[in-house]
Amino acid sequence: MPTVHLLDYVAGNVRSLVNAINKVGYEVEWVKSPKDLENVEKLILPGVGHFGHCLSQLSEGGYLEPIRRHIDSGKPFMGICVGLQALFIGSEENSEVPGLGVIPARMQKFNADTKSVPHIGWNSALNTSTVNQSFYGLRPSSKYYYVHSYAALYTPGLLEKEGWSVATATYGDEEFVGAIARDNIFATQFHPEKSGQAGLRTIRAFLDGDRLQTFSLEPSLSSAKKDGLTRRVIACLDVRANDAGDLVVTKGDQYDVREKEGVSTGGQVRNLGKPVDMAKRYYEQGADEVTFLNITSFRNCPVADTPMLEILRRTSETVFVPLTIGGGIRDTVDTDGTQISALDVATMYFQSGADKVSIGSDAVFAAEEYHQAGGKLNGRTAIESISKAYGNQAVVVSVDPKRVYVSQPEDTTHHTIRTKYPNGSGQSFCWYQCTVKGGREARDLDVRQLAQAVEAMGAGEILLNCIDKDGSNSGFDLELINDVKSAIKIPVIASSGAGNPEHFVEVFQDTTTDAALGAGMFHRGEYTVSDVKNYLDERGFLVRKFEANR
Repeated sequence: MPTVHLLDYVAGNVRSLVNAINKVGYEVEWVKSPKDLENVEKLILPGVGHFGHCLSQLSEGGYLEPIRRHIDSGKPFMGICVGLQALFIGSEENSEVPGLGVIPARMQKFNADTKSVPHIGWNSALNTSTVNQSFYGLRPSSKYYYVHSYAALYTPGLLEKEGWSVATATYGDEEFVGAIARDNIFATQFHPEKSGQAGLRTIRAFLDGDRLQTFSLEPSLSSAKKDGLTRRVIACLDVRANDAGDLVVTKGDQYDVREKEGVSTGGQVRNLGKPVDMAKRYYEQGADEVTFLNITSFRNCPVADTPMLEILRRTSETVFVPLTIGGGIRDTVDTDGTQISALDVATMYFQSGADKVSIGSDAVFAAEEYHQAGGKLNGRTAIESISKAYGNQAVVVSVDPKRVYVSQPEDTTHHTIRTKYPNGSGQSFCWYQCTVKGGREARDLDVRQLAQAVEAMGAGEILLNCIDKDGSNSGFDLELINDVKSAIKIPVIASSGAGNPEHFVEVFQDTTTDAALGAGMFHRGEYTVSDVKNYLDERGFLVRKFEANR
């Protein structure tokens, strides 16, 4: 099997890239020291997270000059995400840290006044020069997975004059570089290893040296460029141990995952399938992301042996879209008494195949401390430490609010809304109270306070559940979603209540949510992910079409 060298400098989820490279018929050899680069033929530089952190890691490791020499020698080089950004002069993310300077431009932050930042989701990579020709397997009909706050904003003709081939994407009113190539250099802002078959095709083309391709242009693709970000449909799997000790996918009714009848008085844990098998099924149905929420506590298990790590490893071998893992991302004490930080726990998950980690109850406690301190950060929270190392796009905060009705806004110190759905007592105002411990304990904190606090700490996304809607199959809580979206700039994933494809139309039509999540309706086989995306497509929403393996 031919080989390619990979330089890992603690760049997040590298396992998925290795799996993708293996999938297209190549083997990975690791660059373990700067001297190793002297004998490397094909080099891939991945990267996730903060520009300054990644470039500083490369500099401290003595890799910058050897990378420059490799590029100057004419040997194949591919950069991914921050690996692309490293080729530029520098970035607004950390203006004091220089890039490699191969490309004469700087990375700039997206304008958050008109859209959510980070830019997370599936977007295009359209060749700027020839509409019926592209490079390294990129196709105008394909969508690719992006996750970043900083980009090389595109100026027509500027890079092309320097001999670069450029493919761009558009987010809101900003066009930016999605991929770039010249001579031996190829780099993508998107993650090909997380872009399904479209991404695998790109990796294979680079490794095979297949630079230019010509194809027939589909009529629908000849129109003017516009925002190419699709509506994300996410499949969520709640995972816990059943009464026999096996890990299964389950689903609750207002967070109660036990059947009404069965074992003793509590009923058996609902068993809807095996996590790895179901994740693969949803990937093949076109899910844009897969989220695992671990709702079992493995207190007597060493952290390094947590069963969810193996689930991630196995899933990432066959599922090439983003994987999020939630549950247990906190400072902890291992079974042997060793102190393990939340950052160390997150690193284990990233190294096992996760792209994002989701933090729940600990985010609520951190938000309470933030507000008690007058809105000051302490630098010690899990959100801050993980986002500093891996970027805010790697941190999701999972929120479990419930409605609390009041007669008038003055009856509470919390932010209220006038609801279209009064309670049985006729009260038409409510606020959304945050809960912890799987919804079992309510806190004196409203959802807007939480969202604003975790955004300040560095969270990149909110997974917005709703206890009142969980398991109801009655649709998302649109009022809750709009309330939170109006308070923050980071993306929001709508969750809880989806029972049919029309509910996804409602949430994308009546809110500005960035993504929507389904669970029980998929697990029970009532609808597939494909059913939802086809339904959205028929009603004019832009969705990613699943590409079969060819």
